[in-house]
Amino acid sequence: MSPNDVAMLIVAIANPMRISLRSKAMTASVKSLGIDRLNVDERLSLVEEIWASICAESGNFALTSAQRAELERRAADDDAFPDDVVPWDEVKASIRARIAR
Repeated sequence: MSPNDVAMLIVAIANPMRISLRSKAMTASVKSLGIDRLNVDERLSLVEEIWASICAESGNFALTSAQRAELERRAADDDAFPDDVVPWDEVKASIRARIAR
């Protein structure tokens, strides 16, 4: 499954419209899967599970040369500036503070 297919799958889960994925009709929707009956926390947990399952198969995704170059650039930047980071807890707190405004 390509990154584009993954994006289409996420759109399909979030949008009950019928879409085509690799020429196969995909009719799964939030409503047909019962996802609309889940509360926000349950839906977020489901999204995390879906991403984890995609990551577990990430070896199946071939990177484009542009993607590989960007990853190499970021790794080199991290190596050059190892202290130029923000802890994840600070990032989450910052986002939550912005949302609360």
